[in-house]
Amino acid sequence: MEGSVRCSANYVPLSPLSFLERAAAVYGERVSVIHGHVRFTWKETRERCLRLASALARMGISRGDVVAVLAPNIPSMYELHFGVPMTGGILCTLNTRHDSAMLSVLLGHSEAKVIFVDYQLLELGQGALRLLAKDRANLPHLFILSEPGESLSAENNYETLLRTANPQFTIKWPLDECDPISLNYTSGTTSRPKGVIYTHRGAYLNAIASVLLNDMTTMPVYLWTVPMFHCNGWCLIWAVAAQGGTNVCLRNVSAKAIFNGIYLHKVTHMGGAPTILNMIINAPLSEQKSLPGKVTVSTGAAPPPPKVLFQMENLGFHVIHSYGLTETYGPATVCTWKPDWDALPSEDRAKLKSRQGLQHLCIEELDVKDSVTMKSVPADGKSIGEVMFRGNTVMGGYYKDIDETNKAFAGGWFRSGDLAVRQADGYIKLKDRAKDIIISGGENISTIEVESVLYNHPAVLEAAVVGRPDEYWGETPCAFVKLKDGAYASSEEIITFCRAKLPHYMAPRTVIFEELPKTSTGKVQKFVLREKAKALGTLFSSGGSKL
Repeated sequence: MEGSVRCSANYVPLSPLSFLERAAAVYGERVSVIHGHVRFTWKETRERCLRLASALARMGISRGDVVAVLAPNIPSMYELHFGVPMTGGILCTLNTRHDSAMLSVLLGHSEAKVIFVDYQLLELGQGALRLLAKDRANLPHLFILSEPGESLSAENNYETLLRTANPQFTIKWPLDECDPISLNYTSGTTSRPKGVIYTHRGAYLNAIASVLLNDMTTMPVYLWTVPMFHCNGWCLIWAVAAQGGTNVCLRNVSAKAIFNGIYLHKVTHMGGAPTILNMIINAPLSEQKSLPGKVTVSTGAAPPPPKVLFQMENLGFHVIHSYGLTETYGPATVCTWKPDWDALPSEDRAKLKSRQGLQHLCIEELDVKDSVTMKSVPADGKSIGEVMFRGNTVMGGYYKDIDETNKAFAGGWFRSGDLAVRQADGYIKLKDRAKDIIISGGENISTIEVESVLYNHPAVLEAAVVGRPDEYWGETPCAFVKLKDGAYASSEEIITFCRAKLPHYMAPRTVIFEELPKTSTGKVQKFVLREKAKALGTLFSSGGSKL
């Protein structure tokens, strides 16, 4: 309109760095980070981040440079999420469960100029650098992350770096809110990880969305069970700063550590994949503690079985179910609870909550579409399509891979590769990854549905289902099962149990008892299990067998 202008008075590029500035001003004396006996306030955290930025700038790190980190959930990992972007740099958080070979590939691809490595992961990091040296002359500068307060004097020690740096650093704010803030490699559940580009704008908006979908009021106490390296902790690293909360760091996640952390620090919020929830509900009574107050748990990364949700709520946890991908900055949907569902039987409530719901406030659109025609599937709970997103919290693209970027955005939507149905109330329910669906005798089998039944068996702790080759049927379900400690069940018992609750063609024909391979975020690595099932060979000869 005439008279309207765009200038510095009414437009500033969005960046989650502003959350730290405000937290230090509003909540300056409040505890920001707890790690064992170590405590920092928001003023101290801001100063440490400025010192880190100053030290990096002194090394020559500036706009567009990548700084990598290999670390668990510790204070320095939290600080790097602010200190690196303060220089205009891009933070690349590496998966601590990768081996040296994979880490060397990612360091080479990202062209990181500096890498910070936790002292417990030093051998892993050094191994990656040795492998990288075979292909690259200029290696990243290595710095060791020690525990805060340790008196290590080595020049390449993180704490030494901070002590000798200038806390008066001038922040280099993004010139454009679509400038990159971080580079996140996908967890590799289906193939070699791809570098997903996050922008300042997307990180800011998804942090706000995370505050809202987690019902996070001011000054929450957040227990870090979600790996900070995964989607930048589902963007909750920045979200907790926005609300002036307290970050309770956990170097090692266990049921005992979770219950102790909640009890000692009066935790209000935490998050985790269903494997974390499973860990909690199966904790020995000797490790469990009464909750000091309401604890909200956001779960995602894999569809949670209804039984797990039911048992979590029996323990007093308030579970919020969200769904997303690395490409959507983590959470992109939320199964928003409706009050009229409270009167339903507990098992029905758990089934409703196990759905993925609808888009959160910062995603513009969510749809389930035919991936070829791009037509929306009907909301009948039966028609399967691909989950697709449009909005401001979808990645900038895949680093150095314009072909894959264009493929992911074909048709003007981000194609997730996940298959789902839309139910009558509009909420979506995942059926499977496109690559995980089993086609047996022309019938589509949702492995998620079969797994939900397996979790109802009293002896089953964890379960995953993949297709096993079959000359007659094409594929039949093969279940990989981990039993609870001290429990016993035979293959025949598991198969009979499933046949009583599922159509026979959906029930597993093969059951293998073993530990399940997982990514760091708790997703089962089904591509590993598929290879194992393939190696078993065909179950039946061409003569076939009745399903």
